[in-house]
Amino acid sequence: MYPVINECPICKEPLVVTRLHCRNCDTSVEGHFTLGRFHSLSPEQIFFAETFIRCEGKINRVGEELNLSYPTVRARLHDLIRAMGYEVKEEEAAPTPVVDRKAVLDELASGVITAEIAARKLAGG
Repeated sequence: MYPVINECPICKEPLVVTRLHCRNCDTSVEGHFTLGRFHSLSPEQIFFAETFIRCEGKINRVGEELNLSYPTVRARLHDLIRAMGYEVKEEEAAPTPVVDRKAVLDELASGVITAEIAARKLAGG
C-alpha cells in the first residue's frame, strides 16, 4: 500500500478524491471527497503532531523527546496550527511588574542596595 498523495505530480495542484472502493464487498462510491486537514501536512509536521499527541500536549516533554528548546517546539506547533488552516493567537505580553518606587528608594537610602541596583529595579529589570 502506498500513501495517498495530495498534489498532482505534473502541475502541483491539489488532488481531489473522486472514488472510494471497498475491497470486501466491491462497492464503489463516486463523488468529490476531502481527506481532511491532516492530509495536507508534510511528513515532518505529521511526525511532530504525533509526538505532540503522544506527549499529551506537554511542550516540555515534546522538547525533551525531540531534543528541541521550548521556543523551537512552540514555533513548530504554531507552524503546524497554521498549516492546518487555523489562526495562531498571539500571546499577550505578561504585564510588567509594578515597582514599589518608595521601597526601592528606601533600600537605597538605608544602604541595602547600590545606586546601580536601584536604577535597574526602577527601570523594571
